[in-house]
Amino acid sequence: MDPLSYYSRSEIKKEIVFNAQDREVAVRYGDGGFGKRPDMIQFDNDVLDLVKKGASSFHISEEHWKDALRLKPGMTKRELDDLRSGWDLVLDIDCEDLEDSKIIAFYLIEAMKFHDVNYISVKYSGNKGFHIAVPFKSFPNVVNGVEVKKLFPEGPKVISEYLVDMIKKPIMDKYGKEFENKLKVDSVLISSRHMFRAAYSLHEKSGLVSLPILAEELMSFNKESAKPENAKAVIKFLDSSNAKEGEATSLITQAFDWMSKQVKREENNEVKKTSEFDEITEKIPEDYFPACIKKGLVGLEDGRKRFLFILLNFLRCVGWSNDEIEKRVLEWNKNLSAPLKEGYVISQLKWHKSQKGKMLPPNYDNRPYYADIGILSDEEANSNIKNPVTYTVRRLRMMQRQNKKKKKQTKPL
Repeated sequence: MDPLSYYSRSEIKKEIVFNAQDREVAVRYGDGGFGKRPDMIQFDNDVLDLVKKGASSFHISEEHWKDALRLKPGMTKRELDDLRSGWDLVLDIDCEDLEDSKIIAFYLIEAMKFHDVNYISVKYSGNKGFHIAVPFKSFPNVVNGVEVKKLFPEGPKVISEYLVDMIKKPIMDKYGKEFENKLKVDSVLISSRHMFRAAYSLHEKSGLVSLPILAEELMSFNKESAKPENAKAVIKFLDSSNAKEGEATSLITQAFDWMSKQVKREENNEVKKTSEFDEITEKIPEDYFPACIKKGLVGLEDGRKRFLFILLNFLRCVGWSNDEIEKRVLEWNKNLSAPLKEGYVISQLKWHKSQKGKMLPPNYDNRPYYADIGILSDEEANSNIKNPVTYTVRRLRMMQRQNKKKKKQTKPL
C-alpha cells in the first residue's frame, strides 16, 4: 500500500491529529530528511496535504507546549520551562532482536504496574522495538517542591534509570547475565525537543505501521498486524482520558528517592586520598583541565548543582586555595544564564572550606554527574583515565617532563 492510500484513510488521519495536539511536530520526507521545525498539525486535511507534498512519516514531541510555534533554537531551560505545559513519559526500547525488545518492554510494564500505574500505552515502533508510555495526567503536580512540568528531561531520565535498575536482576535471573548488555532504554529520546514516531505513522525502513497495541498482547505481537493493509486504528495511544490523575505519584517519587541514594553512595565511594593528587600544593592552571570541566565552566542549563559539587572537589584536589576557589565559583555562577541562588553557593563554599581532607569528584562513569548533564566527551567516556583530577595531574606531569627534556636538549655543552 502506497503512503497516499494509507494516510488517506479517515481513521488514520484522525489518530495522527489526536496525538499531535499541543505538541511540536516534525514531518519526514523520505530520504529528503525532515521539514521545517517547529511545525504543528491541527486538522485531518493537514495530514493529507503534507503526504501529497511527499511526507512519509510524522514525529511528535514528548513535551506538550502552550504554543509549539514559539519554539526556536538556543532557548534556555527557563524559557522552555515557561513554554512547556507538560510531558509524557515515553520509554523507547530498541534492541537488535524484536523478541528481546518484547522481554524488556514486558518487565518495564510490570514494574510500572507494581507502582500502581494502571493506564500504560504500548506501541510497536515500526521496526525493532516498542514505545512504553504514561501520560502527563498520571503524574502529580509537584515532587520535592518542584513543579513536575519543569522536571524535563530530568524526570523521565530518572524514572527510566530507576525502572531499568529495578528489572535488571529478575531479567538476568531468567534469561542469563548476557542479557545485561541488551538491557537499556534509548536515552536519546529523553531530551528536550527530541521526537518519537507518531502512532499510526509509517516507518521508512520497514514499511510497517507504528501500531498501538494492548499491553496484554505484547508478547504475542506479530509484525503482520503492522502491515499497512492490516493495520486497524482501534487503539488510541496516550489517551489521557483513560488515565487516573496522579496515579504515577509513587513511581516518580520512588524514582527520585532511588536516584538520591545512588548519588550519595557514589559520593561516599569517592571519599579517599591518593598520593597522585594529595601532594599537589600549587594551583594547576585551567589550561590543564579536562574537557568536561572546561565545558561546565563555560555554562550549562541542567545539573548546575551537580557540577558545583564536581567543581568544588576538583579545584581543591588540583591545588587551588579556598580564596581562589571562591572567586572562580562565584564568577562561574554569575555567568550562568540561570544562576544558582547566591545563598546556596555560599553555603556550599563554606561547607567545603570546613572539610579537612580532600575528596575526589565523581568518576566519569557516574552518569548523573557527567553524561546526563551533557558535559562528558566521547574521548573521556572511552578513556582509561577514570577521573578528571587524574587527567589533570597526569597532563601537568607530562608537560613538566617535556619541559625538562627540552631544557636538557638546549643546555650548552
